[in-house]
This record gives sequence, C-alpha cells and structure tokens, in this order.
Amino acid sequence: MIKSPKTAILKMTELQYLNKYLRQHKRYLLLGVLFVVISTIFQIIPAQLVRHSIDLVTENIRVYRSFEGLTLQDSFFNVFAFGILLYAGLILLMALLRGFFLYLVRQTLIVMSRHIEYDLKNDIFEHYQSLPLSFYRRNNTGDIMNRISEDVNRVRMYLGPVIMYGLQLAFLFILLVPIMFSISPTLTWYSLMPLPLLSLSIFFVNNIIEKRSEEIQKSQSKLSTFVQEAFSGIRVLKSFNREEESIRKFSIETEEYKKQSLKLTRVQSLFFPLILALIGFSTILTIYAGSTEVIRGTLTYGNIAEFVIYVNLLTWPVTLLGWTSSLLSRAEASQKRINEFLKTKNNIVSEKNLVCEIQGKIEFKNVSFTYPDTGIKALKDISFTINPGESLAIIGTTGSGKSTISSLIARMYDAREGEILIDDTPIDHYNLNSLRTQLGYVPQDVFLFSDTIHNNIAFGLTDTHEERVASAARDADVYDNIMAFPNGFNTRVGERGITLSGGQKQRVSIARAIVREPKILMLDDALSAVDTKTENNILNSMRRIMLGRTTIIISHRVSSAKLANKIIVLVEGNVVEEGTHELLLAKASLYRELYEKQIQIDEAEVDR
Repeated sequence: MIKSPKTAILKMTELQYLNKYLRQHKRYLLLGVLFVVISTIFQIIPAQLVRHSIDLVTENIRVYRSFEGLTLQDSFFNVFAFGILLYAGLILLMALLRGFFLYLVRQTLIVMSRHIEYDLKNDIFEHYQSLPLSFYRRNNTGDIMNRISEDVNRVRMYLGPVIMYGLQLAFLFILLVPIMFSISPTLTWYSLMPLPLLSLSIFFVNNIIEKRSEEIQKSQSKLSTFVQEAFSGIRVLKSFNREEESIRKFSIETEEYKKQSLKLTRVQSLFFPLILALIGFSTILTIYAGSTEVIRGTLTYGNIAEFVIYVNLLTWPVTLLGWTSSLLSRAEASQKRINEFLKTKNNIVSEKNLVCEIQGKIEFKNVSFTYPDTGIKALKDISFTINPGESLAIIGTTGSGKSTISSLIARMYDAREGEILIDDTPIDHYNLNSLRTQLGYVPQDVFLFSDTIHNNIAFGLTDTHEERVASAARDADVYDNIMAFPNGFNTRVGERGITLSGGQKQRVSIARAIVREPKILMLDDALSAVDTKTENNILNSMRRIMLGRTTIIISHRVSSAKLANKIIVLVEGNVVEEGTHELLLAKASLYRELYEKQIQIDEAEVDR
C-alpha cells in the first residue's frame, strides 16, 4: 500500500521533536557535513585518475612498440612506467585520505547520534518520573520500557546511519552527476537507469525482512515467556506431573519459531543476489553504451572504466537508500510512540507551590473519589479529622477504599469531589516534593530495590546516617534478623527483595519509612505478612514511634487498630462506624465482629 504525501508529511512531523537535539549538537552535525563533502571529493577523484592512467596506456602503447629494437624504447618505458606508478600512488593516497575523512564522518555524525540518544533517554526517564500513578496503571511496564529502549534505539538509527548515508548519497549525486553529464549525457542516462529500480527493490525486500523479523521477535518473546514460566513454576509442574505436557507445548512454540526463522531466511537469501544482479545489469549497460561511443570516437577506453567506477560508487549509497528509507519509517513510528508519552502531562500540580514544615493535621471534607482509569468509585463522601500527633486506624475488608485514602494524602491522585486539608490548608497548595518528603509511607505491596539492606532502609535519606538506619531497623523489629546475615546491613536483597522472607521485607519497608522521621506516617496493611509474635513486637515499638507524629494505620486486622486514638470502619467506600477501640467493642458493631473473628483465628494458630 502506497502512503499518500499528506500521511508521509504528518509522520515526518513526529521527528521534528528531535530538531532541538540537532540544534544542541549542531557542531557535530556541521563538522559531519563538511567531512562528508571532503570524503566524497576524495571518492570521485580516483575514477578520474583511472581514466587518465588507462588513456595514458592506450595512447602510448603504440608509440612504445614503434621503438622496438631501439635503445630509446627503454627510456620511453621508464617515463611511461613512472606515469603509471604516479597515478597508482595518487589513487592510493586518495583512498587513504577518503578513509581518514570517513573515520571523521563517523566520529561526528554517529557520535552525535549517541549523544542525542543519551539526552533523549534521560529526558524520557525524567518525564516518566514526573507522571502520576494513574499513568502507570494505564500502561504496562513492558510498553513503558520498550519506548525508552527499543524505540529510542530506532530513533538513533535515524539520527546516525540515516542522516550519514543520506548526506553521502546527496553530496555524491550533487558532485558526481554533473561530472558524468559533462562527459557524456547518453552514457550517464544508461548508467543511472537501473539505480531507481535497485533502490525500490531493496526498499520492498527490506520491508518484508523487517516484518518477518518482528514476527520472529514476537515468537521469541512467547517462547521466552513460556520457558520463564515453566522454570519459575517448576514445583507446580512436578507436583501435578505435567512435564510431558510442558515439553509438548514447548515443541509447538519452537516449531513456530523455526517456521518464522525459515521464512525470514528465504527472503534474506534474495537480498545480495538482487543487489549483484542489478549492479551487473547497470555495468553491462554502461559498457554497451560506452563501447558505441568509443567506436564513434566521442569517448575513450578510460571513460568507460571511469563510468564503471562511477556506477559502483553510486550503487552502494542507492542500495542503502532502500535500507535507510525503511529505518526512517521505523524511526517515525517509534518517535510517534515516544511523543505520545512525552505529551502526557502530570495533572498532579501545586497551585501555590507552598514550601513549609507541616504539623500533621489532616482533614477530609466530604471526599469522594473515582479511579480515572477504571471508573471504580472507591470513596463516597468521606469526612474525618486527625489532629497533629494523633493516630487514626482505618479498618475494612479488601476493596473497601482503605488504600485510596493513603494515596490521596500522598497525592498519588487528586480528589475531584470534596476537599483534603493539611494543617487547614488545601493539600494542592503545597509543593509536591516538600509534602512528600514529610510523609513516611509503607505500601501494601512491598517493593525493595536490588541493593543492600542498608541502602534500602536509607533510601529516603539525602545523607547516610548509620545510627538512624540501625535505630529504624530496631524499631521495625528487623535488626536481629539483619545482623544474623553474614554481611549484616551490607547483605544484598536480590531482585524485589527475593532473598528475604515476606515478613522481613515488610519490616525493612517499615524501617525505610520511619528512618526519615516523617511528620505523617502511613502504614498500609504493613503487618499482613508477619506472625502474631512479630506483630506484637512491632506494635510495641510503634507506640514509641507514633509519639508526636500523625499516624494512619490501614489494616484488615483489628489488632493493629488498638494503637490508634480513633478508628473508622469502611465498607464499599462508606464510613459505617467510627470511635475508639473500647467504644466500638462495647456495642454490637461490625468492628466487634471482626475483632472476635480475629481472636478466634489467633487462638487457633497458638493451638497448632
């Protein structure tokens, strides 16, 4: 399908985003253009030297033979040979000079593309960091990573090889074609005739190769995913005795991969034969047309050799034109994907950019919230107040909206209905960084970085404080576990903290939150992965940690709520009960029902 000029222009506008990087690195670009021109001149001159050397031979060979038997023949031969040797030396010199300037071309244009790749990746990553949590819920991690890796690499190919080879072809045509027409317009037309056909053929063949390569990548991805799942779930496979079924499915995936690979190989096998055939056809036409001109006496043998060299000089750039056109098309598509994310704006902004130390008062006034990406209404007309230094426990079942409250306080999302106040000031008036640096947050889904335990705990600190890190570990009841490891705090926890147990990961996450000495501490189901004894140890430590600090304890376990000054119970986004632990237990309440059920579960665990 042939694309309309309007469509092509629209796609090219996507690449205009890169112009600011080209201007930023214009020194490399301008030097690259200069070196391309110089290297092209040294590429053309040898053909003319070949013409002169062949004409020298053809014009003087009869003179040399006419001196046969005379002593003058040896003297003539020495002069004749010196001329040939001189031309050979000049051709070698031109080749060396061209090679040197081609090296400079790559050291400018290709280096420029690497610098822009570096800048573009940094800008994309920085932009990713500024986007709200809703962006990451809408887009999967694989797609986000592909745009900063695979798509940027495709764009780099446009900034490097496409520009470099495009400039080389452009200047070669600009400098060479006028020279060819000045020698013989007829021979020039014969020489150039097959080149458009060559470029189009390469373009179409390369497009087929790219499409089939993408099919192979998809097949490879499916195969890798299958193998990863098989090895990750090897215990389940063996437990259910499904090894043979797994092998059968693996054979199907490998058969599909082989099929796609063979289809690509068949197309690739046409690539170089097609190039050689069209080059040979162009050379034959040049020799045929040139021979007729020689017979007529308008050209020399040297002109034929010169034109054959010219044809070969034009063939490689024209061949690359098809390849670079394909790269350009892929770069356009990739830059469009990159631009889609770069145009995504962060709707979590500060209205007054207020930077100050907060005291910790939190007030929700008739707050309702619906997740923009799913349309699920998580909170419905919620109101409560926590004074500085007080604590609030939010109890509820899964999906009741507990975690949404912590997300709104941390401004991962903004409530569009109702109002949230911090120290009687609307939350959206605060500078976002200033607000979050004064929050300590333990998420429900614990995430540890592939680093040492020390660095994970000190993650939120700007400076290293060994004693604070150790103190936070003690308060989170994880210090003894850490010291039991051979490397202590320098133990690396592996990807996502895989080397630690669930309880240890959760306690390290608690230590990471409290080491910052935040004004507001939020624990989102932070004790769900620990046993009753460890929970009691942490809760006892938390009594000291919570003193003078506003604390929100989010949990489905009632035992954690006993620490709080006030408790609210959420059901499907509504506050159905609120009061102190003693008050709620004193009456027939949902909280009392949950408390009694948990007591029974804890007693059953003790009996076991």
